[in-house]
Amino acid sequence: MTGLVTDYDDLARPDAFTQEGLGWVPWLEPVAEEDLTEQQRDALIEPARAKMPYFRLLARDPEALRARTLTDLDIFFNVSGGVGRAERELAAAATSRRNGCVFCASVHAAAATRESGRRDDVQRLLDEGTGADVGDETWNAVVAASVTLADTPLAFGAADVDRLVAAGLDAAEIVDVVNGAAFFNWANRLMLSLGEPEVPARRRTTEGADA
Repeated sequence: MTGLVTDYDDLARPDAFTQEGLGWVPWLEPVAEEDLTEQQRDALIEPARAKMPYFRLLARDPEALRARTLTDLDIFFNVSGGVGRAERELAAAATSRRNGCVFCASVHAAAATRESGRRDDVQRLLDEGTGADVGDETWNAVVAASVTLADTPLAFGAADVDRLVAAGLDAAEIVDVVNGAAFFNWANRLMLSLGEPEVPARRRTTEGADA
């Protein structure tokens, strides 16, 4: 440890994008769970997040954390209208794959599979990258739009919207895709700057036994 920054020399880092669950370790010290203030706990929104070092690190700025989490939950779980959960998760997974955020990609790829049942299509995105054919034009258009936003947001324009419309999405559904990709274009950069993923001990033990 140098100052407040931690370097993990022996960390079990993942060697590929995966839908399997990953852990995450912070480079900066998060707030200890027992030291969380009432304001910080309220900012977590969901009490279980007090167990997660990422959210305890963000809790150092509770107002920003609260706004971030409410935005996240509204984009991905408010499905009273607009596009389905699977496509929202696909947009997040594609953005994370493009930006190289292995942890975020694992979480949202797994969610896209859970919501759609299309594990092979999702895994192709992880294995081959964002240029892969993920099974149909609707999904391919969602991935393409997400990649354009990840690369250069201002480059997203009429051609991207036209492709989404041609794939069957209406205006509200397109907004949901844009929101999912845009949120993770920001969230990936935050997570990548604060720590890194690790293969959990339970998986290292299982995979070692299988070998």
